[in-house]
Amino acid sequence: MKYACQAAKKLQDILQHFNIENLPQKQEEMHMIEHAADQEKHTMMNQLAREFITPIEREDIIDLAQALDEVTDKIEDVLMRIYMYHINDIRPEALEFANLIVQCCDHLLAAMQEFYNFRKQTHIHEHVVEVNTLEESGDKLYIDTVHQLYGEDGKTAVKIGWVRAFDRFEDCCDGCEQVANLLESIIMKNT
Repeated sequence: MKYACQAAKKLQDILQHFNIENLPQKQEEMHMIEHAADQEKHTMMNQLAREFITPIEREDIIDLAQALDEVTDKIEDVLMRIYMYHINDIRPEALEFANLIVQCCDHLLAAMQEFYNFRKQTHIHEHVVEVNTLEESGDKLYIDTVHQLYGEDGKTAVKIGWVRAFDRFEDCCDGCEQVANLLESIIMKNT
């Protein structure tokens, strides 16, 4: 989850200090984070393959690892869409989404740090609930923003680019919620 947090904070920083000239370099930096996350997932899978007995079902661990990796992938995908659609100016709603994603990732990281000891009283459930609440805020922001975009005058290509970028922002929030729901499901099955 640390890589998803790094990617979320990198995206937030890129958008706050947006410079179209630096975008290719920033994409490369983001890709390095995504690649490191992939490497960690592969290392974890190799370790899991060597474990004889795990405290949690292997399938649950694999699902959780995949969902965690997908969050980082989805964050990188936002930046790719901004590049692909020649987005030159950052809308305030994009910054709002970036803030939501950072908050989701921070809560997931906190939950994951407690996960090793989930059978004892922890705050995991509180973090899961907060991620679900943030995801609902992301849904509302997505609906309102797309509605607003289609009501504005301007170039159709710019609107389409932003709509597709906002699709990816919203997908990030959904990915975070999926991780939160998996955590809760694993805990329920194992307590």
